[in-house]
Amino acid sequence: MPLQKVLTITSVILACWLVFIIAWERISPYRKGLAFFREGFWIDLVWYTLIQSYFLKILIFDYIIMPLQKHFDLSHLHLMSNWPVALQVLFFVVTHDLYIYLFHRFQHSNKALWRIHEAHHSGKEVDFLAGSRSHIMEIIINQTIEFAPIILLGANPVVVPIKALIDAMFGMFIHANIKVKLGKLKYLINTPELHLWHHANYQEVFHANFSTKLSVWDYLFGTVYDPGHAPGNKPENWGLYYDYPRDYFLQHVFSIKRFDEKKLLKYPWFKWYYTLRLRLIDRLDKFMPLKPQGPEVDLQPSAPTTPIPIEDNLIQQN
Repeated sequence: MPLQKVLTITSVILACWLVFIIAWERISPYRKGLAFFREGFWIDLVWYTLIQSYFLKILIFDYIIMPLQKHFDLSHLHLMSNWPVALQVLFFVVTHDLYIYLFHRFQHSNKALWRIHEAHHSGKEVDFLAGSRSHIMEIIINQTIEFAPIILLGANPVVVPIKALIDAMFGMFIHANIKVKLGKLKYLINTPELHLWHHANYQEVFHANFSTKLSVWDYLFGTVYDPGHAPGNKPENWGLYYDYPRDYFLQHVFSIKRFDEKKLLKYPWFKWYYTLRLRLIDRLDKFMPLKPQGPEVDLQPSAPTTPIPIEDNLIQQN
């Protein structure tokens, strides 16, 4: 099948999947009362999903992978060119998923790598779009390691868009605010039931539930945490236990140099910049309220354990 046709088909499938997940979140939410336009929605959509993804795609493929291909092209060896496309896709899905599990686990135990991963855990209202919030360096590392082997080993070109589609679909699924149980399939396929716990602010899960697509890695390596109930539904039960910048650029600066946003507000230029987004949101809120109406619903809350300093938390292992 021509590459252009595959690109069209995968784009249509992704659009349909997006509509399906959004509807699912409204019909059967994991956490009731979360607004569609929740806190951080526009940053995740505009900056992380659209702008960052667009420029990093150019950087990764044109300026990293293509130069690598000129020096390390192995396509002439025909290592997998004769494989069926389905088998090629399966091979790269499984091997890359194992890499992501191991790298993700290392990020939670290494201080430097945690700095480029904490952004992904900063949201306290996790939904289908929350998975797009990832530090620039994290994306560069993971997507280079993901797509470079596909190209360097001479796989069929259609593997790239198909693999990207699977990534996007699973990314939305495991972060989606949906209530779903897959029964025994949860031992193989990752679900929101497991991954949303990974985004909760509990010591028990800081070093657990690292899988992305295949939950089998967590069960195989003993890092699964499945208490059988949902985390508490209060803000302190989710995300990071320490203050984290809300602005896209400040989030990246924060990974290099820690600072207190409130102290920076004494500078007029910073105050104007920092409140610009909030002013725009206030105007938008008049037409599309950001806050859910009605009382907050608590879903079987369990008392969160006392957070421990990040320096200590990062070096503790299960």
